[in-house]
Amino acid sequence: MNEIFYKQYVFLEYINDLIKENLKKFKNLSIIINIDKKDEEKIKNECSIVRFAKKNKIPFIFKNSFQKSIKYNANGIFINSTNKKIIKPILLKKNFWIIGGVHNQMEYSKKIDQKCNMIMLSPLFYNAKYSKNKILGINKFNLISLRWNIKIIALGGLAKHNIIKLQYTKCIGYGFKSLIENNKK
Repeated sequence: MNEIFYKQYVFLEYINDLIKENLKKFKNLSIIINIDKKDEEKIKNECSIVRFAKKNKIPFIFKNSFQKSIKYNANGIFINSTNKKIIKPILLKKNFWIIGGVHNQMEYSKKIDQKCNMIMLSPLFYNAKYSKNKILGINKFNLISLRWNIKIIALGGLAKHNIIKLQYTKCIGYGFKSLIENNKK
């Protein structure tokens, strides 16, 4: 499997020199800016990530903030599973990505109503955020997404040792956080 064929989405809350070097190693990357709170340090982190992305011509997306997506001329928005707001398509620029995060079929139906053009289905593999009985695994991941007529992105628990298993799914990409932070220079 060649990782270049998969679109990669990294969730960032901050950026430093090590993360910048690690990000430059990826070929087909987009950044999802995962900052929810508004304090001075978070705003600085947000601006640093946007500057880095624009300087290096990396597409970037804001999590749950349509206003920030418009303000910074982002490539799209990531709507997590708890966000139920509807985005008016009239306000969108051409090729604006609306990515929805889901865990099951009911959430998928809501994201279709929100006009999402891509879906992140999670958790595919084990991670500390979810208990072992909530993990989908390859078979359940495929069964849930079997009849979905939309681009699917795998999310949750992805590591170097299990990325190879993505070839058994119909996903077009994968989202991660730990591959950047845990990767040594």
